[in-house]
Amino acid sequence: MTIAALVGPEGKIFGIDPAPEMVEAARRAAARLGFRNAQFEVSSADRLPFPADTFDAVVSRFGVMFFPSPVDAVREMLRVLKPGRRLALAVWNSANRNPFFYILQRVIERYVDSPPPAPDSPDAFRFAIPGKLRNVLSEAGAIAPSERLLQFDVQASISVEDFWMLRSEMSEKLRETLATLSGEQRGEVKRQGLEALREYYTKRGMTFPAEVLIVSGTKNRPE
Repeated sequence: MTIAALVGPEGKIFGIDPAPEMVEAARRAAARLGFRNAQFEVSSADRLPFPADTFDAVVSRFGVMFFPSPVDAVREMLRVLKPGRRLALAVWNSANRNPFFYILQRVIERYVDSPPPAPDSPDAFRFAIPGKLRNVLSEAGAIAPSERLLQFDVQASISVEDFWMLRSEMSEKLRETLATLSGEQRGEVKRQGLEALREYYTKRGMTFPAEVLIVSGTKNRPE
């Protein structure tokens, strides 16, 4: 939606997601906000439903870490880009730099053993290692791939209790982990989680420092 606002009524954006429910939610949000320049389709990143050399830019926010084949997906992004235009991908930096994630995870780990994911399995922090995603762009054929660190705050104008409910419902991994606990353990996890989260409550609601890697590259121009 921020990109739709940025390009204005003369521009046009297309959003894709493999989950029909996400696409429907995006369509409802665009209609509610009055964006007529935004369309959304059900599709996977490694088979984009667009002709080659179509777009001025391709952006993926927090998606590439879950792609089955990131190299194939980036090749598809380059295919649909116009020559000389850029793609940009946002991925989370390490978990210990993003308390939005690790606060509740540390509480959960007191009750459940959580082995680390395999090195290249789909995970929020799959590309937290500096240079890893930049190398994917190089392998896919992007020109002059670059990487920069973006530091910002994650803010939500909600209470600590509402944030707990939001996170426990939004994260499939967290929901599944909580389901393995006894009722008494779930109650204790919630109590400890709320206590830990209060450190990040301000007059504006929940505020977490966050770090993201922005990795970008350019499509080659034909000679």
